[in-house]
Amino acid sequence: MSTLEHLMQPIKIRSMELANRVVVPPMGTFLSNEEGMATDAYLAYAKRRVKSGAGLFIQEFTAVHPNGRALPSQLGIYKDDQIPGLKKIVDAVHAQGTKIAVQLHHAGRESMYNLRIGEAIAPSAIPSLVYGGNPREMTLDDIHEIIKAFGAAAVRAREAGYDAVELHSAHGFLLHQFLSTYSNQRTDEYGGDMLQRARFVIEVLREVRRQVGDDYPISIRLSVEEEIKNGFTAADMQKVAPELVKSGCDIIHASFGTHGSPAGITQAPIEYQPGFNVGLARKMKEVVNVPVIGVGRFNDPFIADECIARGDADLIVFGRQHLADPDFLQNAIKGKFEDTNQCLACNQGCIERAMYEQKSIRCAINPETGQELIYPTQSAEVSRNVWVIGAGPGGLTAAYEAARLGHKVTLFEKQNETGGQIRYASQAPFKEPYRVWINRLAGKAAKLGVDIKTGTEVTEQMIVDAKPYVVILATGGQEIIPPIEGIELPCVVSAMKVLNGEVAVGQNVVIIGAGLIGMETADYVVANGCQSVTLVEQSKKPPVKKATSHGYMLHKRLKGAAAQQIYGAEVTRIDNNSVIIKTEQAEQTLNQVDQVILAVGMKPLNELARVLKEQGIRHYVIGDAVKTRRIIEATEEGAKAAWDI
Repeated sequence: MSTLEHLMQPIKIRSMELANRVVVPPMGTFLSNEEGMATDAYLAYAKRRVKSGAGLFIQEFTAVHPNGRALPSQLGIYKDDQIPGLKKIVDAVHAQGTKIAVQLHHAGRESMYNLRIGEAIAPSAIPSLVYGGNPREMTLDDIHEIIKAFGAAAVRAREAGYDAVELHSAHGFLLHQFLSTYSNQRTDEYGGDMLQRARFVIEVLREVRRQVGDDYPISIRLSVEEEIKNGFTAADMQKVAPELVKSGCDIIHASFGTHGSPAGITQAPIEYQPGFNVGLARKMKEVVNVPVIGVGRFNDPFIADECIARGDADLIVFGRQHLADPDFLQNAIKGKFEDTNQCLACNQGCIERAMYEQKSIRCAINPETGQELIYPTQSAEVSRNVWVIGAGPGGLTAAYEAARLGHKVTLFEKQNETGGQIRYASQAPFKEPYRVWINRLAGKAAKLGVDIKTGTEVTEQMIVDAKPYVVILATGGQEIIPPIEGIELPCVVSAMKVLNGEVAVGQNVVIIGAGLIGMETADYVVANGCQSVTLVEQSKKPPVKKATSHGYMLHKRLKGAAAQQIYGAEVTRIDNNSVIIKTEQAEQTLNQVDQVILAVGMKPLNELARVLKEQGIRHYVIGDAVKTRRIIEATEEGAKAAWDI
């Protein structure tokens, strides 16, 4: 095993000395207030991230101008009143021995908030690929104002004590918008070929350098590949990067993708291997002689060490991994990396929560993230007798958290192994890491003394006899069996039995239900030799959205496998070799069907709540036992139940 000798080497960049090559990248948390001020919540979040021992913490994208905010609750550095709060963040990070940079940002047209209020600006009046809406084309006065705003923000950063600044010229935001023909079709000096489109970025960089002086490090985050049809390429960026270095850039942060890139590539789903895109950093190293930061779903420091040893990059970003488990680096150094919860790239609490729910940051497998202020660190005053019923994600999280706080915990699971629905979901292509995570969580709970009783179904009488102090009911859900004629035929099987290997995959399969279970089951049967698969879904639109990263990949693979997806359809009858469906247009018969798989969803399984209430036993019902949802709801509810005891 690697000793991390390359990853842990120090590096000096102008006046900034880093203890190692590990970087916490800028990740939007939306933990600030409506005035763009730093809050205690963000301060606690930052402190927890740098406990990893990373050499550099790059503060999340921080607005340089009021009309450049992605949301009102985005951190700001556009007025002097914000400096004292920012200085608190700097001092907290420095206290951990980590250096800190702030990412200077302007959203341009990629702000749903500014588009809605009519204040979004962009190089050209072209709608956002994600949000739609029409931004206003920037005048030359606008351009000069924003250039000065970046310079003024850099001065505030230096005054607040930041060790460096980073310009956000990636992922479809304003500086990137000038580089891209998708957003810049200007005919003046700020439009034209790649180098002409880079003029705005270069002028921003020069202004920042002029304002902060020669000794102050400046990084620039670039999308080296735009990752969109007819977008700019690494070869294009190889022409621009040397000009950036000449203009004062000290670090190239080699990212990729833009708003509108397929599969949400900038938040790569689990289909992509850790380190998959570090080759773009090498392409930058071919043309510049400054340190280059590599990115690409890194969640393993040993893989990162190998990348640095090969010369692919000089520093490595660990983004979502710092959300999933900020102790990962220390675990690796101490030879206990098997204790680490590795990021699953599910995007539930980080990307999707921010983009689709407009809420602050969380992590589906780490309930502490974004909740550091309420996360209990001291043992409970009184150790209680706690029963947790159900050992899925919610139950295991509840058991672990309750035991961590000093309670005596018994965890009951009626199946012969822990894991709940994850045992089935992890069988789908690319999802083995889910099984690794759930098994590690069970192991960590056992180490804390949780008495895990598998193959044990809790009865009403057991509760009446034992009268535990508190019960956390995490019994999950049970499969819905729709009232369809022929549902009892031998060819009809449950998705869970197929995924668990109890039933062999058929050759010509119809799956009833195209939600996540149905889609992943289709993915599974295709990977296991099915010749044809048809998904039949009552909803008129796909329940699994292509806008999500994993959803996009599922749709892409099933399309490649020629899977048929029929929406707005109801199954009316199942025969031995056929399935009859009804749409608004007509009735249709699907022939030569040898297997029908049920994946119509789950309903809560919570009958024990009644007896708990009757017995007057304090209890919590969590996760799918309340309503069928995602991992993040189960783990957060499980954790909060444990914290509340």
